[in-house]
Amino acid sequence: QVQLVESGGGLVQPGGSLRLSCAASISIASSYAMGWYRQAPGKQRELVATISAGGRTNYADSVKGRITVSRDNAKNTVYLQMNSLKPEDTAVYYCNAQRVTSTSTRTYWGQGTQVTVSS
Repeated sequence: QVQLVESGGGLVQPGGSLRLSCAASISIASSYAMGWYRQAPGKQRELVATISAGGRTNYADSVKGRITVSRDNAKNTVYLQMNSLKPEDTAVYYCNAQRVTSTSTRTYWGQGTQVTVSS
């Protein structure tokens, strides 16, 4: 069982920055693809960014150029650096870990951290 703990959320003004962290309870190096998703009130959960075990990244169009995902396998931690934040970025942000093998796919979620962008 993988436990994921997010941190770094909070209230920020439009145009500001935040860095979210996601600490995993086990080694994520080489085995787990990691991702960040978000869910705004009344909306479905949506992908923000993912990073593969090999470091390949993927971003939602709405955040490209403003948000960067990275991972530190030595610390079992994934980061989401968010710049030029907009009110529409307000949501609960969830960390995701996924391991795909030839016989199974396992997905884990964190509890989420609230990000509010408001003046």
